[in-house]
Amino acid sequence: MNDCCDKKEVVKKKKKFDWLLWGSVVIVAVAYFGSFFLSKEGGAGVFSQSIFDLMNKMSWGLALGILFVGILAKLPRELIVGVLGKGGTFSGILRATGAGVMLDLCSHGILLIGMQLYRRGASLGQMIAFLVASPWNSLSLTLVLWALVGFKWMAALLIFSMVIAVISGMIFDWLVKRGILPENPNKLDLPKDFRFFPELRAYLGGVKISTSGSFKLLWIGLKGSRMILRWIFFGVILAALIRTFVPPESFSTFFGPTIGGLGLTLLVATILEVCSEGSAPIAADILTRAGAPGNAFAFLMTGVSTDYTEIMTLRETTGSWKIAFFLPLVTLPQIVILAILMNGM
Repeated sequence: MNDCCDKKEVVKKKKKFDWLLWGSVVIVAVAYFGSFFLSKEGGAGVFSQSIFDLMNKMSWGLALGILFVGILAKLPRELIVGVLGKGGTFSGILRATGAGVMLDLCSHGILLIGMQLYRRGASLGQMIAFLVASPWNSLSLTLVLWALVGFKWMAALLIFSMVIAVISGMIFDWLVKRGILPENPNKLDLPKDFRFFPELRAYLGGVKISTSGSFKLLWIGLKGSRMILRWIFFGVILAALIRTFVPPESFSTFFGPTIGGLGLTLLVATILEVCSEGSAPIAADILTRAGAPGNAFAFLMTGVSTDYTEIMTLRETTGSWKIAFFLPLVTLPQIVILAILMNGM
């Protein structure tokens, strides 16, 4: 009788097959390699080429993101919290915002790291500030935008994105304090005698680099990223479908500096999931060709604020639909107000 019960327990604990992850992986893989054989014309060819382009642009960011996830998983939580500062404080939000701007990864790589920071003890506000800090989430792409739209507009885009990140981070931490949103269960309070640099030196002194250790680190990063990768691959498929049937080039003529143009920009940015490498050139085109800097800002920011992958990843990581839906509720009004002001500049 006990054996029977034990078998039932084993069956119950057995993990279900992740159809979304592996189904998306198969579709992406088939389309990627199919791009070498299919003509670029026709629905199947455009879809395959879109998958090929998106994965090539995202690959380095995802690889580095997985590596950083593995590193963060091995680092003592005290060191991570020490870098970000105390959660629920203004200085902690500023540190997280600075990290989001300076870390040179694509938006999907930043997403992987942001979720791992939350698991390692960052406050909800710090995680949100980190994710929202830079709409293109890459220092190198900030320089690319400088070349495309000039220093003035690049600086404006960067500063306004940081303003939204700080305000949003503070609002999320305030909502947690009021009990409206759940607190991070991974929260860690540092001891009063904690000193970051001595602790870091002591940790690095005990690190031994080896081939087997490096592979283990990557495997830990891959396992830690699995939950997020399922939505990223699914998002790539959605983006490829949109590119197949709705070419992004046709959008620029409708993105004028009007309320209607801004509304269309918000709609398109919500449904058109592109990696940061793809969003920056499109935003530059909106600014230069349509003469709508506010719409360009909204395009960059809405991709972070209302992105399907970002919302679903927040839900998976925090276990809260409320947190996931509060992301657009908190950030979108700020984006609209600043976009309108920028269109009038």
